[in-house]
Amino acid sequence: AVCNSSRTPCKDPPDKLFTVHGLWPSSMVGPDPSNCPIKNIRKREKLLEPQLEIIWPNVFDRTKNKLFWDKEWMKHGSCGYPTIDNENHYFETVIKMYITKKQNVSRILSKAKIEPDGKKRALLDIENAIRNGADNKKPKLKCQKKGTT
Repeated sequence: AVCNSSRTPCKDPPDKLFTVHGLWPSSMVGPDPSNCPIKNIRKREKLLEPQLEIIWPNVFDRTKNKLFWDKEWMKHGSCGYPTIDNENHYFETVIKMYITKKQNVSRILSKAKIEPDGKKRALLDIENAIRNGADNKKPKLKCQKKGTT
């Protein structure tokens, strides 16, 4: 979706795979928090990076994955405290959600015959597919219009 909605073309779009674009703490009321003070410093372990390169690439430029992940941690992950303890925990959480907690959105949507093929889909169809594949957890989806980031 980010490749279709951004003014900056993707240099390396993932082939037939939905990937993570972010893990963002949300607020039940008001805007979602961002750029929060860091409570506990523990840096991302390098051994997580090969998995992140597959499930959470910078689709605009894969040579800048680390800069992208750093930006996501500072802007969004830092606001997950106390649920998210630190930077390493933030990235471990994404990997666990994607791989081991049956929240692999690519696999869930593929099972529902929803592929990243450029076809328009009803929001309710996407939401229902995710709920059916993720223990009835309701996803928070945000649509982007072409030309916005």
